[in-house]
Amino acid sequence: MQLKTYQQATLDTLRRFFEAAQAHGPKAAYEAITTEPDQVRRLCGYGGRYTPLLGQEGMPYVCLRLPTGGGKTLLAAHSVAVARDAWIGRDYPPVLWLVPTTTIRRQTVDALNNPRHHYRKALAAAFGEPVRVFDIADFTRLTAADLSRHLCVFVATIQTLRVENTEGRKVYAHHEALEPLFANVPKRISGLEPLGAEVAKRVGGHPDDIRYSFANLLHLHRPLMIVDEAHKAVTGLSREMQARVNPSAIIEFTATPHPKSNILHAVSAAELKAEQMIKLPVRLDEHQTWEGAVTGAIARRAELAEKAGRDRDGYIRPLVLFQAEDKGREVTVDVLLEHLRSVHHIPADKIAVATGDQRGLDGIDLFSPDCPIDYIITVEALKEGWDCSFAYVFCSVANIRSATDAEQLLGRVLRMPYARRRKAPALNKAYAHLVSKSFAEAATALKDRLVDMGFEEQEAEASIEAAPTLGEGCSARARVRCRPRGSRLRRMRALWRR
Repeated sequence: MQLKTYQQATLDTLRRFFEAAQAHGPKAAYEAITTEPDQVRRLCGYGGRYTPLLGQEGMPYVCLRLPTGGGKTLLAAHSVAVARDAWIGRDYPPVLWLVPTTTIRRQTVDALNNPRHHYRKALAAAFGEPVRVFDIADFTRLTAADLSRHLCVFVATIQTLRVENTEGRKVYAHHEALEPLFANVPKRISGLEPLGAEVAKRVGGHPDDIRYSFANLLHLHRPLMIVDEAHKAVTGLSREMQARVNPSAIIEFTATPHPKSNILHAVSAAELKAEQMIKLPVRLDEHQTWEGAVTGAIARRAELAEKAGRDRDGYIRPLVLFQAEDKGREVTVDVLLEHLRSVHHIPADKIAVATGDQRGLDGIDLFSPDCPIDYIITVEALKEGWDCSFAYVFCSVANIRSATDAEQLLGRVLRMPYARRRKAPALNKAYAHLVSKSFAEAATALKDRLVDMGFEEQEAEASIEAAPTLGEGCSARARVRCRPRGSRLRRMRALWRR
């Protein structure tokens, strides 16, 4: 799979950083690159002084910022070879790949284990086969030959390693099965967790002897640490965890960086649109009632389906994502499902429910022409790694201002099918149907959600288009601006600069 121009530019910047770090150290390399005029413009205020992790001046630690839909996971796979060649220097550096949730962990393991998947292809092209991919729970299958002869990738949730007390955690526990991997290691090494009195008594060792734990093994081999959705990992406790692991380098990927991260390179939403990666603008319809929003979303899908049926440039079946409210609120999943069936007479096989309890999308290929599903109801489950570029219409019956998962669901309708524009202009846009008292309120909420997805404020404003029936009086962009200035992100930056 050929990388997009902005993706290759991101990797080129990462490579330049590692090469400069070899000669001058990470701090000097970072500050030299981020003060280049082009990078200053690109970073839009994100750049700043380099902050080493826990005082580890010699360990590179940088963050790459890409908006939702930019292919962060694909770039993460390509970045492993970049780090090997430009910094680590080992043929097969172990990789600790951290993700925010169990669902994404499973999906990442499946993708990296699939020889046909682009992520796996990127690793195999650089390191050869077999690439050894381990779910964190399966690390006891690891052998010394794996570490020396193959690329080994260990996929874990951040929470698996992020603990104050390591007792009772499998990755920190003593495992005699790992003893062969410690064969040439001294019994006592500073920085590694010891057996302790209780474990030593059980296994017959000295309390000061090192544990044969997976965490200690990582510490010895200094893995490359890849952190997905890195803004969720920036806490003091995470830093302690990273110190235990003793990484050779850390590369973070996120749409919304934390101010404490060293943002090396940023990609704009405009670049994604230019590369035909995302649908823009987002056409916004606001409705007085949730029933009106549902009706509008269904009508929009029918209109798009008609246009898609005439488009011969690859099969598309436009989907609607409905965001229902939590249990105990007015418009729950069950209420919305019954409304679709009884009021709009939508057949049951055209609706899928995907929540923590109901897994209506498991085993379903939404891209298949034989798939009957046109509507998906969820609350927040789709945020966890779900991806289908056929999703065109986002309809929230909840208050999008207070729905913390709205930006994740909205991001699902931005991805462009086949990463190329369609002949019908309507198929190059995304659609949002929201419940609000006014267009200004809905547009402001939508704009804030886009900012949360990695858009700059001006990009977000320019990416919202009023539906034709709402276009009277002023432009969509002007109406978006009918609000007090200063978003949460802008305030955060101002505080950071102080």
